[in-house]
Amino acid sequence: MPTEAVGVPEFLSGVNPPAGAYDADIIILTLNRPKETYEAVKSALNQRMVKIRVSVLDQGSTLENKTALDEVLKESRDVSCFASVKNLGVGAGRNYLASIGTGRIIVALDNDAAFSDDLVVYNAMRAFDNDPTLGAIGFNILSRDGSQIDVGSWGYPAALQKRFEETFRTTTFVGAGHAIRRETWDDAGGYDAGLFFTWEEYDFCLRAIARGWTISYAGWLRVLHKTSAEERVKWTAGRARLFVRNRLVIGRKWRRSWLSLLPRIIGYIANGAVNKHLLDSIIGIFLAISIDGQIAKQRMTSEMRDYLRDNELQHRGSFYRRVLAEVFKLRPAER
Repeated sequence: MPTEAVGVPEFLSGVNPPAGAYDADIIILTLNRPKETYEAVKSALNQRMVKIRVSVLDQGSTLENKTALDEVLKESRDVSCFASVKNLGVGAGRNYLASIGTGRIIVALDNDAAFSDDLVVYNAMRAFDNDPTLGAIGFNILSRDGSQIDVGSWGYPAALQKRFEETFRTTTFVGAGHAIRRETWDDAGGYDAGLFFTWEEYDFCLRAIARGWTISYAGWLRVLHKTSAEERVKWTAGRARLFVRNRLVIGRKWRRSWLSLLPRIIGYIANGAVNKHLLDSIIGIFLAISIDGQIAKQRMTSEMRDYLRDNELQHRGSFYRRVLAEVFKLRPAER
C-alpha cells in the first residue's frame, strides 16, 4: 500500500537514546495530552528488573501543549521526546520510535494508559524468553481503576471475552498495551504506515504469522486505560472510512477476491446505516477499490490458514453470525 513521505521528527527534549544494549523500548505516541502522557511516562519509568528506554513522539500538538509536554518531560531520566509537525498516524509514529531504539522487545503504551504494576515489562520479557516462536503479546486492557475489563478495547472474538484473565493464542493485539519481539518486528517489516489508523496491528500480525511467528493474549499482563476524550479519531471525523478501507485493503493484500469480501462489505454498509455513518462507510469501500491496483498481494500458506482457523475463525462462529457481527458490532475504542 502506498505511503506518504512524512519527514523526520525533531528531537524535543530529554536525553538521546543510548547506543548500548538494553532490554526494552517503551514507546508512547501523543497528541495534545501532556498531562496524561506524563502519567504514562511515569508508569513506564517505574518498571523494575529491566533496562528500558522510553521514547515519546508528539504528533502535531498545539504550541501550548507541546511546551507543556517539554516542561514535564525534560528532567525525566531515560526519556527521549520527539515532535513531528503533524499527525503521522499510528503506524508511522510507532515505526519511527521503534526504529531509533535497539531494545530486545518493543512495548507500546497508549498515552492515556498505565501499567498495572511495576513488573509488566519484565514479565513480558520472560514470556518471550520462554517461547522462541512468540512474536507479539497483547496485554489485558482494564478500566482505569482496574475493576473491570475495558470492553471498548477488546479486539478479539466476543466468545473469548469471558477468558480475559487467561492466556491464549490469537491473531492480533490491542494497541493500548502490547509487546513485540524486535526480531519479529524486523522480520515482518513494522507497520504499514499507509493505513494511518485502525487495523494496523492486525495487518502487522498477519505478516508475522505468515513468517511462522505466533501471537498471544496474556491476561496476567495488565494495563489500566483511562480512554482520554482529547484528540480521539471520531467516527464523525472519518474513522469509519479508515476502519472500512483498511480492513478491505488487508483482505486484498492476502488475495481475497472482491466476491469473497462482499458479505463484509454488505455488513459495513448495514453497520454504517445503523450507526449513522453510512456515507463514511461507503467512501471507505470506494477508497479501498481505488487503490486496489497499488496493493502488494501475497498468498496465504496452508500453515497460515490453519493458524487463522484455529485461533480466530473458530471463535467467531458460523458465517451467518460473523455477518451479523459486522452489522451490529460495538464500535472499537476511540483513542
